[in-house]
This record gives sequence, structure tokens and C-alpha cells, in this order.
Amino acid sequence: MRPLPVSHELPPADAGVGVLVGVDGSDGSLWALERALQEAQVHGLPLRVLAAVNPTPSVVTPGLEDVMQDSVDRLLVGMTDVVQRGVAAACANVPGVTVAPTLHVVAGDPITLLLSASARQHTLVLGARGNGGFSRLLVGSVASALLFHALCPVLLVPGPKR
Repeated sequence: MRPLPVSHELPPADAGVGVLVGVDGSDGSLWALERALQEAQVHGLPLRVLAAVNPTPSVVTPGLEDVMQDSVDRLLVGMTDVVQRGVAAACANVPGVTVAPTLHVVAGDPITLLLSASARQHTLVLGARGNGGFSRLLVGSVASALLFHALCPVLLVPGPKR
């Protein structure tokens, strides 16, 4: 599969109903990506893959703006590669794929971006846990926030049983 084009903006509000999946490169988000691909196939809907890169800190020391922008650019490039590989792997694992996902790698807070993008979607698909450092949590902070505040139904995908 050839790399798909990547947008650095949220899916357009007028793009119509689709299946939205949040990806952060964690195993959980990659399992969610595969399930989202299946959901899009079954319902005949477009798949929108959204990866949010949170470029902390929000305040930059004067004189370091270029360094900060370079760091954000590198994060976006790295996450783009992760998303491209994840989509290729998911497409290889789901037989008969006819859906061409749109990829969106955007700088900003994942909760805010996914919440905004969830408007007018058929389903938001998320992994139960992402790349956060609290592996003992049953549901990650992003998934937990979106379960209660998303503007569409949420499908939470657990990882395989150990």
C-alpha cells in the first residue's frame, strides 16, 4: 500500500458522516484502528484517522520559538510515519478493504481535537488505553473524557486478553 496523503487539519465539518478513530501509536490505538476500518467497511462509510500531537508546553520562552516550531514539526513527521504504518498494517489485516482512509495529523490537545472532530460522525473508535504512563488504569484519560463528552457514539476497543 502506498502512503496516503496526510492533512494537518481536522476533518472538514462539512465532510459528512464517517467513522473517526483516534490514533496515538500505542497498541490500543492500533487495535482501534483495525476495528474502525472494519466498522467503516460494514457501514459503507469513510474512515477518518486522527492523530493529535500535543506539543507541550503551551508557553514558549522568548527567543526559542524556532526551536519549539522545529520540535512540533518533528513530532508531526514522526506521528505521520506511525499513522501511515498503522493504516498499512490494519489494511493488511482486514480482508477485502475498499475504504480509503483520510489521515489527519494535527498539533493540539487530543481530547479537544477528538471532541471537535466527533461532531456529525457515525462513531468514534478509541483504544481503551493509549500512551499515557498509568498502565494500571482500566480506561485511559483520553478515552475516559471522550466516553462522556463525545458528540457521537463511542466504541472503546480493549486490548487482547493476556
